[in-house]
Amino acid sequence: MSNVTLTLEKRTVQKVTKRVIPFISLLFIIAFIDRVNLSYAALDMNEDLGITSETFGFIAGIFFFGYFLFEVPSNIMLHKFGASKWLARILISWGLIVVLMSWVQNETHLYILRFLLGVAEAGFFPGIVLYITYWFRAREQARAYALFYIALPVSYIIGAPVSTWIMDTIHWLGWEGWRWMFFLEGIPAILLGIVTFFYLTDKPAKAKWLTQEEKDWLETELEAERKLKSQPEKHSILQVMRNRKILLLAMVYVTINVGSYGIGFWMPQIVNDFSDQMSNTQVGLITMIPYIIAAVVMVYWGLHSDKTQERRWHTAIPPVIGAIGLSGCAMVIDPVASLLLLSVATAGIFSFFSPFWSYTNGFLTDSTAPVGIAFINSVGNIGGFIGPYAMGFTVSMTGSPQSGLIFMGCSLIVCTCLVLVLRKQHTRVETDIKMKA
Repeated sequence: MSNVTLTLEKRTVQKVTKRVIPFISLLFIIAFIDRVNLSYAALDMNEDLGITSETFGFIAGIFFFGYFLFEVPSNIMLHKFGASKWLARILISWGLIVVLMSWVQNETHLYILRFLLGVAEAGFFPGIVLYITYWFRAREQARAYALFYIALPVSYIIGAPVSTWIMDTIHWLGWEGWRWMFFLEGIPAILLGIVTFFYLTDKPAKAKWLTQEEKDWLETELEAERKLKSQPEKHSILQVMRNRKILLLAMVYVTINVGSYGIGFWMPQIVNDFSDQMSNTQVGLITMIPYIIAAVVMVYWGLHSDKTQERRWHTAIPPVIGAIGLSGCAMVIDPVASLLLLSVATAGIFSFFSPFWSYTNGFLTDSTAPVGIAFINSVGNIGGFIGPYAMGFTVSMTGSPQSGLIFMGCSLIVCTCLVLVLRKQHTRVETDIKMKA
């Protein structure tokens, strides 16, 4: 490869990274803050509305039923209408629903609005995963996902202190702080939805911020990769969804999300149990610590996966680390030891995601990716119901989270086993479909 080509390659990848990754990461931060701010509201809201631990677990998890039902249709619409239009619609609609949560009066209102929030947000994450494949070659995708996935721990790092600070300090018009938290944290999604419509570029060919030479080079490289995978053909939605690899990848995602969302929705209450003397703000500040550690570890792990071009073991190892952390946390009483083990668990769980999506994309072609990614994420997010509800159920039954933590640790071990069962083969989903036909 000539020096001129190398310079063009480096310049184009850098421009795309700087333009795409920071903005979609910001959107992901807002998405996760709005998705899990219920966990901070629970510190006061549960008592105000008379919500039990089991009921809270169900309220947290019902989001994923709406998400599951509308995920695949939403991703198909994104592929059809373009990322800028469809993601803008998603952001504005979910922001409005979060604002409406300020007025809830009972658990029924929460059931309805959390379900609708899942419907509104459906398609956002797989849409972003698909969008990254429009701009980055396979060799750069793990790095792109790692940089993008920084938003996941950052959303907790920002959301934990901000949400709890609002709850402790803002009580305008006689409203409880948790109501103001929902109201104020829903507004950024609405505003960013408007910005997304004008800022996001659907495909490289439409990028006014790239030169014609850069656009031609990028499109040529991406097209060459698509041809290497397979000649694109149209397949029915059911053909893709019934594929064994897709189903197995979906089950992998179910098991990791049992741990990810279980700990995400319950960590503030676990930390709150460390002491009876802490304010909500102090709980939020302590909750930041595991996510700060996770942010550093997950970036290193994603970059290491890209450097070695190895995906399978980089996907399989982190859930084991997460399981060790969760199971250990269930067995100790000391708050410092518990926090350390929660940090180990969070770092393990979060380090899974960027190599997983790079690994997954190796099985997909341009024609199978929109449905495949959406289906994996949609089914996988059932784990987002199982994890929080299992924690709530065990807390209601036993009065402590220990059994729930061990259950989530077991789920992570199953996750690793499933990844190892799914051996990387030369055949991809599209090839499997052709062979069946």
